[in-house]
Amino acid sequence: MTFESEDRAALRESVRMLLAKHSDSAAVRKAIASPDGYDADLWTRLVEQVGVAALAIPEEYDGVGASLAETHVVLEELGRTLAPTPFLGSAVLAAQALLLSGDADAAGRLLPGIAAGEIVAVCWASKSGWDTPGVVADGDVLTGTAHYVLGGDVASALLVLATDGDTTALFEVDPAAEGVTRRRVPTMDPTRSLAEVSFSGVTGTRVPCPSDLVERLRSVAVIAVSAEQVGAAQAALDLTVEYTKNRKQFGRVIGSFQALKHRMADMYALVETARSMSYAAALSQDPQDAYAAKVYCSEAFEQVASETIQLHGGIAITWEHDAQLYFKRAHGTAQLFGPPRAYLQAIAG
Repeated sequence: MTFESEDRAALRESVRMLLAKHSDSAAVRKAIASPDGYDADLWTRLVEQVGVAALAIPEEYDGVGASLAETHVVLEELGRTLAPTPFLGSAVLAAQALLLSGDADAAGRLLPGIAAGEIVAVCWASKSGWDTPGVVADGDVLTGTAHYVLGGDVASALLVLATDGDTTALFEVDPAAEGVTRRRVPTMDPTRSLAEVSFSGVTGTRVPCPSDLVERLRSVAVIAVSAEQVGAAQAALDLTVEYTKNRKQFGRVIGSFQALKHRMADMYALVETARSMSYAAALSQDPQDAYAAKVYCSEAFEQVASETIQLHGGIAITWEHDAQLYFKRAHGTAQLFGPPRAYLQAIAG
């Protein structure tokens, strides 16, 4: 089964054209310096003109009823430009948490808003990572701090994964409720906004969910991140090829040197194999494929970004050049939802 269909190609072209007009390097840098850490106008255009937030939401909840493969296309294009948007945290992670829960009441309350572009954040990780939630439930009362929350500081609703005895439970919480505090935190990757959300005796609305919700949501999350990694790795490769076509040393463009051609050929091979891994996982949604994509795409993107820095030379580590943004995104996404080594252990198990 091939990934690229006629409909997905048309979707890719629509997203790419919109980003080319409204999310160039200057726009990205302006967005990351804004108070909310993303471009609200760009997000509105993506939602209203392309319908990205509604793609994988069923029609009964005002969505398009497409599959996660369509969201994969959007994520790849967003990764290509490093566009800071709430798409991953809200339209993918939060929407899928609701759908995987199987609770029609919670889905009916929140999914139409997500489809219309409202931001819902999933509060999940503890300070040490995503293996154990940072919040503990005592009945319906929540205490603790969720770390690394995508869009947690700007969300209009919160979905909280909390330890409840020997299981993990899901709660819906109003961010304006007494006892909830939120703050955006500094990140290594300035194009990815993360927040800490703390709960001090906050009463949440319990959302019934299956016992395997966390593992199923983890698979969705890492497949989605692999799409971003592929798009960004492709952009880093394109930057490098273009630079080596114009940079001259010893009277010749450096792209004509055989040693550099070999290094860029290796970068190309990494990008294409990562793309294949990511697409296979997107089509199957199998946990083992998801874990393999997480490991391979993370390491491939890190290697491509490193070569991008090396082949650009000193200019690549200056703030003015975009190469350093791709390098930071590579290392940031490698750790998002857990480092590659954790997934190697899961594959081995």
